[in-house]
Amino acid sequence: MNPVPMRSQTRQLTTHVEERLLKRNRISADFFAREAGRLALACREMSERFLKGGRLLAFGRGPYSTDAQHVSVEFVHPVIVGKRALPALDLSAAFTAWIEALLRPEDIVMGFGPPPGDPEVQATLDRAHSRGAMTFALPGAAGSYPVAPATDHPFIHQEVIEMLYHTLWETVHVFFEHRELGHDVGDSAFLYPFLGQQKQSTDEIVEQVAESIQMKVADDARLREQAARDAAGQIATAVDAIRERVAAGGKLIMFGNGGSATDANDFALDCVLPPDGYRPVPAVSLSLEPANITAIANDVGTDVIFLRQLIAQARPEDVAVAISTSGGSRNVVAALEEARKRGLATVALLGCDGGEILRRGLAGFPLVVRSDYIPRIQEVQASIYHIIREELEIARA
Repeated sequence: MNPVPMRSQTRQLTTHVEERLLKRNRISADFFAREAGRLALACREMSERFLKGGRLLAFGRGPYSTDAQHVSVEFVHPVIVGKRALPALDLSAAFTAWIEALLRPEDIVMGFGPPPGDPEVQATLDRAHSRGAMTFALPGAAGSYPVAPATDHPFIHQEVIEMLYHTLWETVHVFFEHRELGHDVGDSAFLYPFLGQQKQSTDEIVEQVAESIQMKVADDARLREQAARDAAGQIATAVDAIRERVAAGGKLIMFGNGGSATDANDFALDCVLPPDGYRPVPAVSLSLEPANITAIANDVGTDVIFLRQLIAQARPEDVAVAISTSGGSRNVVAALEEARKRGLATVALLGCDGGEILRRGLAGFPLVVRSDYIPRIQEVQASIYHIIREELEIARA
């Protein structure tokens, strides 16, 4: 029996990638058409609680713990210059005990889980709600803001939830500024052009904020359509390269900074702790090593936090997977340079115009989301690495 020609296999894989990207657009559009109004109201309550000294306490298990990591870094270290740092913590390591010890009535509590829910997460949310906290069950059926899953597909569910909490972060700052300043929305004006310069009550802007949420969803859809048109073939060839390396005994080595660190962690956990029916793929995340990161940063410098780890961990048959919204992070660039010297396959999920990584050809498989706004880049990057994970499973079947 003659094997299917490789070119034909790649064309089929490219078609699968295109279909999977566009499927996500339909699911997210339907979900946010239902949820936009509720989200706007929830953002208003969050702003009230933050102004009273409340904190955002987040948690999840397994791959869903990375959503708690992502929420924490987004609120504490905002991507728009000039926005305030808001108190947020990832309590995933021991969330039941930490909530019991730390919770105050003015707090906001987010619990993450798979589409069917997580009973332990829900029980902790119920306890927090009974003590006066605002709770987000993502997903769940009870609390201040319970969310019915948009889909039973675990990866798409997680992507929709990421869009949801990015929206919360973006919108809560708008309510702050209108409560405290009453006019100029500063660096976030381009997100909410309808707000103008006139003082408005928060009641009057809730509907307009809900409309802006759906505008963000439409931006994501446009970027996924662009990726389906321009990057599906490159994603397919990256899948083929990863599959070959894994079959030869290699592993995936992920790394990135900030929100990209949480995506690297999520991708690695999706590989080794996959949904039911999937088989594990060997992977590690260099961003999931706080002792190594802080030791190297303290003793040598932040530019080598991934390079030093890669030197210790990499083998020639491995695949380095860099995630960077700018394409120019110095520690990511340094690790990719070393990976290429050592003969690793190199994949890079990039934003903007691909940055230095694309210009210098540091990645054999550059996958660029051509946007300059970090939340939208990250949301589409999540779709891309989840699709890579799905296609790796199909390729091994």
